[in-house]
Amino acid sequence: MNRIFHATAALALVFAAAPALAEHGERGGHRPHDPGVNARQHHQQERIEQGVRSGELTRGEAKQLRQEERSARREEREYKSDGKLTRDERRDLHQDLNQVSRDIHDEKHDAERR
Repeated sequence: MNRIFHATAALALVFAAAPALAEHGERGGHRPHDPGVNARQHHQQERIEQGVRSGELTRGEAKQLRQEERSARREEREYKSDGKLTRDERRDLHQDLNQVSRDIHDEKHDAERR
């Protein structure tokens, strides 16, 4: 008797949630996923951490670079907040990530003492 009750309750929950899930999908309720942007952000974070470990980056340089990374992630979230990532938004994100990448390179290769 208990099993029948639990099975019936579980089915009722599934059927009750189905309309909400369908509506969520129809409105594009998920945020767009851009593996290229996400992979670049992850790789750049790794480059910063490697630079700290190797002594190529000072703490101050790493802090500034991390702030640039956070700014790019914040911009990405804003662009994706409407459920879309347009071609222009994607291009802008990649340009920002290009700048962060150049900044990481420049800071790792400057003559500043560690």
